[in-house]
Amino acid sequence: MGKNKKITVIGGGTGTVAVLRGLKKYEDLDISVIVSMTDDGGSNAIVRDEFGLLPLSDLRKSIIALAGNGNGTFRELFMYRFDKGGGLSGHTLGNLILMALSDITGSEREAIKAAGRLFHVKGKIIPVTLDDVRLVAEYDDGSIVKGEHFIDEPEEKEFTKHIARFYTEPKASPNPDAIKAILEADYIVAGPGDLFTTTLANVIIEGISEAIRETSAKFVFINNLMTKQGQTHGMKATDLIAEVEKYTTRTPDIVLVNNSPYNEKILERYAQSFEFPMEDDTNGETYKVIKADLVLDEEVEKEKGDNLTRSLIRHDSEKLADVLYNQVFKDS
Repeated sequence: MGKNKKITVIGGGTGTVAVLRGLKKYEDLDISVIVSMTDDGGSNAIVRDEFGLLPLSDLRKSIIALAGNGNGTFRELFMYRFDKGGGLSGHTLGNLILMALSDITGSEREAIKAAGRLFHVKGKIIPVTLDDVRLVAEYDDGSIVKGEHFIDEPEEKEFTKHIARFYTEPKASPNPDAIKAILEADYIVAGPGDLFTTTLANVIIEGISEAIRETSAKFVFINNLMTKQGQTHGMKATDLIAEVEKYTTRTPDIVLVNNSPYNEKILERYAQSFEFPMEDDTNGETYKVIKADLVLDEEVEKEKGDNLTRSLIRHDSEKLADVLYNQVFKDS
């Protein structure tokens, strides 16, 4: 039998969940996921400000995405979100459990390992940094917005602006495990997800872009399905790739682009927020482009108690995994 291929996924949000959920079924893949640590919206604000812990939501999502078979009811319990109660509304039980595990084990790093054992996680979940930092976006008009939540859900005056400079305050030291996972990988998969607040939020941590540039791994970027107000408004597929090149200082080797249509009624709802399908203008670039049907066929329903804006059109985990495994990991 051949050696397992090492796959390192970079992200943290629902797009990353789709990638992880699809890939975990392949026994010949060793999966690591590097998770962004800058979320300061919703319950994460309380976790950070009142308890002094790093944001837990994306870690929780990755734990569930990589959970082994079984534990169905336990997984539902871990993802359960309270929709009432002054101190509980908006929190997930999983976040509360991770907070308790952090206290019991003495650190968030050990809490992640403990939760991984509880769910028989098939892979490594790695916070990109263990430092407490905030995202900062400097727009093309010179204005500055601080905090992931405010960048992710901008005021209307910022809908059509473009981010010219993106960084953290203060500068953050990388988690050594994240650097190791990048340097030892056979493939690095970045995206899908909000370009700046999910994908590049990892890359701008000191040392991460250098590791991506130095690794011998093939670099794969999964392009987004829709534009995002305040982040990618008016941008096309190659514009996103150019931003990835700018911050990673490396051109992706392979880019995945969706080529299937979307539900028109859902598109009308997106248009009300100035968000539209990402136009595919890839053609004959220096990287390989794989175009395929990557979209989830069903509409995503928002769970009760969730007050944050969520995407309604998402990547399908099975379709993504099939393309990655059979057209990327096997053929490249």
